[in-house]
Amino acid sequence: MRRRSGFGWLELIIGILLILIGIFTLLRPGSVFSGLLFLFGIIAVIMGIADILLYIEVERYTGFGPVVSLISGILSVMAGIMLLVYPGAGVMVLSLLFPIWFIAHCISRLAHLGVIRLLSGAGEYYFTLIVNIIGLILGFLMILRPMLSLTAVGCIAGAYLILLGIDSVVMAFSNMGLRR
Repeated sequence: MRRRSGFGWLELIIGILLILIGIFTLLRPGSVFSGLLFLFGIIAVIMGIADILLYIEVERYTGFGPVVSLISGILSVMAGIMLLVYPGAGVMVLSLLFPIWFIAHCISRLAHLGVIRLLSGAGEYYFTLIVNIIGLILGFLMILRPMLSLTAVGCIAGAYLILLGIDSVVMAFSNMGLRR
């Protein structure tokens, strides 16, 4: 019988990267429109792949996968590739696709709240619930107020990326990392 780790390495790596990029974004919000577009693209692709892998894993064990996770993963990969291939379109991506990515990712996480509560307990459940509700509000604010999105995307994105990173790190140490 093969021994499996109870630790979520992918979630930990994603969490650390998100926290580091979030801190850098808060310290230098103006650099979002220059060098950070490339890093955001890489993170979006990695998170998209992680959401798609989550869809595959859940489908393999339950017989059906959360379609929201698959859609979120595809949108994340698309947003990341667009940032990597067309860095000049970064302003458009950040003012339109970035809020959509926030919303899709938050809906994906909210769709998994039942599993999170079952495997990780009430603390992780409420933390994930609060973080993703805040993300939904910020996403809709950035869509409804594009100037807010353009002027404050560095601060909003930095703070939210730190929260997403903390959520991923907490999940890595919880029972969610345990593969059955």
